[in-house]
Amino acid sequence: MQYVTAHPDGVLAIDAGYGREGLAAIHLVIHRGRAAIVDTGTPASVPRVFSALAAAGIAPENVDWVMLTHIHLDHAAGAGPLMAALPAARLLVHPRGVRHLADPQRLWSANAEVYGSERLVEMYGEPVPVPAERIVAAEEGLRVALGERSFRVLDTPGHTRHHIAIWDETAHACFVGDTFGVSYRELDRDGHAFVFPSTMPSEFDPGALHRSIERIASLRPEAIYLGHFSRVTGVDRIAADLHRLIDAQVAIACAARGHGVKRHVEILAGLEQLVCEEVERQGAPLSEEEVLELLRLDLDMNAQGLGMWMDKHPEAVSA
Repeated sequence: MQYVTAHPDGVLAIDAGYGREGLAAIHLVIHRGRAAIVDTGTPASVPRVFSALAAAGIAPENVDWVMLTHIHLDHAAGAGPLMAALPAARLLVHPRGVRHLADPQRLWSANAEVYGSERLVEMYGEPVPVPAERIVAAEEGLRVALGERSFRVLDTPGHTRHHIAIWDETAHACFVGDTFGVSYRELDRDGHAFVFPSTMPSEFDPGALHRSIERIASLRPEAIYLGHFSRVTGVDRIAADLHRLIDAQVAIACAARGHGVKRHVEILAGLEQLVCEEVERQGAPLSEEEVLELLRLDLDMNAQGLGMWMDKHPEAVSA
């Protein structure tokens, strides 16, 4: 299947088909005939997951875990319908996310305020609850097993407060959701991944994100698996880039003047300039115009998240 990529240690990356190909990844971990799924994409992604399971010879009843790095809908909207079709699976999610998976109406309502109800249903489907008895709160340090394979939960706030990373103790790798930014595969050069931090709304916290990145990097993982998009290596180099680019984005936001739309436009212009400078520094293969078109929506969301952080922390802006 063209939307499935096999990686070492029994990890398959399934393109969720969200937005565009190569944007959002679902990870399927296979170990001795059992499986775990990390993030779910949207309801439209579910047939791809079952096709990948069938191709790997894994029956639905042999999926033990569905693990969510966080409950943003591009990562978690498919959890309800997926769990309904996996009779033995348990759902692992940050404690802050448990109630939203058991009763997702509030989560959908909050997103409807952003997208509009019709657009929300078009993008993410209708909310499907997961029975509370099948949900496991992903407390810091919790270990779960897939046969003899062990995973450990890391509480990794910064992108959002309800974010975890999943440390694969067997593969010495980490499933990091959005904590380690977004890898734009179109900008890869000679195996060198171009990764840019996500500061999207509404709970971006630069200090917490720095600490979460440091924590993951300190484990010396052989690879990390991003929600956008999948496996990267060279973790120390990527971590250094992320720290530098988080600080650069925050500095752009703090230097912006005015409020509301005026401030947003100024922050966005600064982010566009930063990206163009970074593309030149890293020698990415697309033109400046192509890069800005590729990152247009993400940079707008980053600018929104920075603005919201500034409104919550005026003391940081005036410092």
